[in-house]
Amino acid sequence: MQKFDAYRKSTFDMSDNVRIISLLFDGAINFIKLGRVKMGERNIAGKGLYIGKATAIVGELTSSLNMEEGGEIARNLRRLYDFVLDRLLKANLKNDGIALDEAEKILQTLREGWKGMERNQAATHAAPLRASGSAGMALRA
Repeated sequence: MQKFDAYRKSTFDMSDNVRIISLLFDGAINFIKLGRVKMGERNIAGKGLYIGKATAIVGELTSSLNMEEGGEIARNLRRLYDFVLDRLLKANLKNDGIALDEAEKILQTLREGWKGMERNQAATHAAPLRASGSAGMALRA
């Protein structure tokens, strides 16, 4: 039973991390949309507030990258995040809706990848339990 508890804990820890990153993407995209609304209303303070919040989230995603162990994937994500940050800065400083669209499009694409990982983890971890009928039987399988 100890092995199962250790497995379950590591599984949920990883699932939690994937879920948190998915939620960060959701938040950044939502703030970009709110920033776009404020930009359209010519509400400079509101636009700056929401684009700033999106920028902070992307900055947090950047700082969470493990550049030593992440290899090429981490380097590519870093470049994408840097590009998104550049687009958000340009959108904020120049009221550039196209730059905002570019940032949102990249974040949407990355978000879909994380949402796919979430779905895969949920299906993978639920399948043995459903198939066996109990956690104990899943360990014997």
